[in-house]
Amino acid sequence: MLEKQLIEGLKNKDFKVFEELVNTHQSMVVNLCYKMTGSVEDAEDLAQEVFIKVWEKASKFRGDSTLQTWIYRVAINASLNYTRKKKFNTFFESIESIFESKGSQDNPQKELENKEQENQVQSAIQTLPENQRIALTLRTFKDHSYAEISEIMDISISSVESLIFRAKKNLKKKLANYYFAG
Repeated sequence: MLEKQLIEGLKNKDFKVFEELVNTHQSMVVNLCYKMTGSVEDAEDLAQEVFIKVWEKASKFRGDSTLQTWIYRVAINASLNYTRKKKFNTFFESIESIFESKGSQDNPQKELENKEQENQVQSAIQTLPENQRIALTLRTFKDHSYAEISEIMDISISSVESLIFRAKKNLKKKLANYYFAG
């Protein structure tokens, strides 16, 4: 189904169109919510809330972005509201795949070092300002372009570039002590 038909169907409260939308975007929404909450259960609950909001607010969709970008924005906002309400600040609970190293299973020392590195990076990322974490995640872990991130976060492309630059700079500062200490 074309995006235009999806949007029209949503605005007309066509439940079959809504089901197709959920089936198409559910894994993306759950994955994004998981990255922001660190909890599978919370991510699944948030995904349901996101789709309820999409259903309820479909008439307000202006078409300034793609439907997927709008859904991303709804998911990010729902996740941020959730984490603020619960006082969680664990945007990167699971970045294990970044540090997985071939052969570390045969070398317990290397595996321990990788786990320690992962924990240091997680801690450093969690201390980044919220907008920097979001921009960095969408770029680094979700492979979004600057233009897509700009739409999702509702900021200019130059602001996205600046956020990512500052996030990387802040991470370097935070991790310098770990890597270059004694």
